[in-house]
Amino acid sequence: MKIIAGLGNPGFRYRNTRHNIGFTIIDLLAKKSRIRLKKKGFSGIYGIGRICGEEIMLFKPMTYMNLSGEAIGPVCSSKLIDKNDLLVISDDFNLSLGDIKLREKGSAGGHNGLRSIIEKIGDDFARLRIGVAGGELPQDVVSYVLTSFPKNEKALIKDVIEKAVECVETWLTSGAKETMSLYNKNNNTPKG
Repeated sequence: MKIIAGLGNPGFRYRNTRHNIGFTIIDLLAKKSRIRLKKKGFSGIYGIGRICGEEIMLFKPMTYMNLSGEAIGPVCSSKLIDKNDLLVISDDFNLSLGDIKLREKGSAGGHNGLRSIIEKIGDDFARLRIGVAGGELPQDVVSYVLTSFPKNEKALIKDVIEKAVECVETWLTSGAKETMSLYNKNNNTPKG
């Protein structure tokens, strides 16, 4: 089984914020694949089904962003055999709005959710980072990532979410290296 985890904060208040784009992508993957996110466990909610012929667990930690590792650690211990079968989706204020970047491993890059996961399972797992920086970043980045996308960014963010879903599907069928070659270049427009 592969696990695709989207990071975010639980609760209506955070639903459409920049920080919750990982949840939004998981919701679209679930809708597209008809996987119901109704099961509770591992300090999160999840659903199990098939995407691109692979058995998948779609997972949303309900621990709040900064404690994401408290949920990801146990779910990996219970359900995962190989960390190469884990993909974590998160926002990234260091990437411009509209950019996506897949990495096979690495640092937290200033993201507290990724930092929490790295503390629990190490840094050798794939992560798909979604750029949420629209224009010049304010000094208070924490408040910024907890804001909703303004009207003038909504069309672009809708396209980015759909592109991220395609990226996840490519990761499932072609692996990380091929997916990175397609999505990490040329403003992340897939070739072909």
